Amino acid sequence: MPSFSYKAADASGLSEEGRIEAKSRVEAFRMLVDRGFRPVSLVKADAPVTSRKKSSAVGGALPNLSNVQLLHFTEELAELLEAGLKLEGALKVIEQRQEKSGAPFIAAHLRRQVRDGAGFSTALKSCGRTFDTLYCNLVAAGEASGALPQILKRQCAYLALIEDLRRRVVSSLLYPAIVFASAIVLMFVFLTFLVPQLSVLLGKTGQQLPVITRALIVVSEFCGAWWWAILASMGVGAFIVRGAVRTPTGRDWWHRVMLELPVVGPVLQAKFFAEMLQTLATLVSNGVALLQALQLMTNATANVYLKALLVRAAGMVGEGTSLAGAFRKVGFFPPVMIDILAIGEQTGHIATSLERAAKRYDRDLTSRIGHLTTLVQPAIILLVAFFVGIIAYSMIAGILTSVSSLKVR
Repeated sequence: MPSFSYKAADASGLSEEGRIEAKSRVEAFRMLVDRGFRPVSLVKADAPVTSRKKSSAVGGALPNLSNVQLLHFTEELAELLEAGLKLEGALKVIEQRQEKSGAPFIAAHLRRQVRDGAGFSTALKSCGRTFDTLYCNLVAAGEASGALPQILKRQCAYLALIEDLRRRVVSSLLYPAIVFASAIVLMFVFLTFLVPQLSVLLGKTGQQLPVITRALIVVSEFCGAWWWAILASMGVGAFIVRGAVRTPTGRDWWHRVMLELPVVGPVLQAKFFAEMLQTLATLVSNGVALLQALQLMTNATANVYLKALLVRAAGMVGEGTSLAGAFRKVGFFPPVMIDILAIGEQTGHIATSLERAAKRYDRDLTSRIGHLTTLVQPAIILLVAFFVGIIAYSMIAGILTSVSSLKVR
């Protein structure tokens, strides 16, 4: 079991140093608090002591935490606060952690801000893109209600859910992308190396080759002679498309098209519904007004087309329309979701209805990801097999024609 060196003050204010064995640093703090001590510092006994500045390496800018690092930071902070530490003390514990992530630097910055009198939610806003608007507003609600540890615990569950959704979508698309890229590399090798050698060999026979073989040789010669032009054209095309998509009109068109793509579009829609409902449920459950929660969700939505829909819905809610009624008038949201929300508004349990709808669309997302994996992977493999088969058939047809002519002679 790990051993931790600690410095703590007892009830009378006297300082005490020693070691304590615990499974984790959080458990060690809880053990000290249970013994009546107020921990000042706690360091793993076998951890190397290194000196470092509590700022980022470049220009004093704070590093951005990844989604997983943000989840771990929030989880540890919530556990330390639940163990009885004050906010500044909990941040100091994270600051003293011996690790290479940006969490200690973030904690040091936040601790300085809190020590200088700033509110915790205000301090979070000064940390760049690590803490988004939703996170800061949840923390502000926790500070106002005196339930910051509980709010952070709920935020941990939300972050874990969103990370799980992202991981499932990415993992379902990763294998087909690898297979497709491998197929492109394989066909490039066939056309630029193997087919030219075969065409030289078949040309020595002087026989008329099949049409499909001649077409393959023409394509191979073109790719071999103009490969640089092909790559340049692809690069220019990608640059033009990227520039067009960055325009307001192009971005709106592309974000709408993504949601309408076969197989992939329904997955993206289910992901949006699950994230939106879970976010609204989390905000409303923590005392945020429904209209404000909807506006916060709108600001956090990256898809321009979906953001415009939420803006319309928020405008209707602000004018007195119910959430279910606003979603029904917008027209994009599923009738089942609208019915669940309508029941929640009629019974006065909108947060519960949002949570129930979020779970429903989380299951729907899981199902659609399964369908995506089931359909896309075989489709990619069949597409690859089709093109590779054409190339192989063209080569074999040319070889058989040449061999047949030799037998006749």
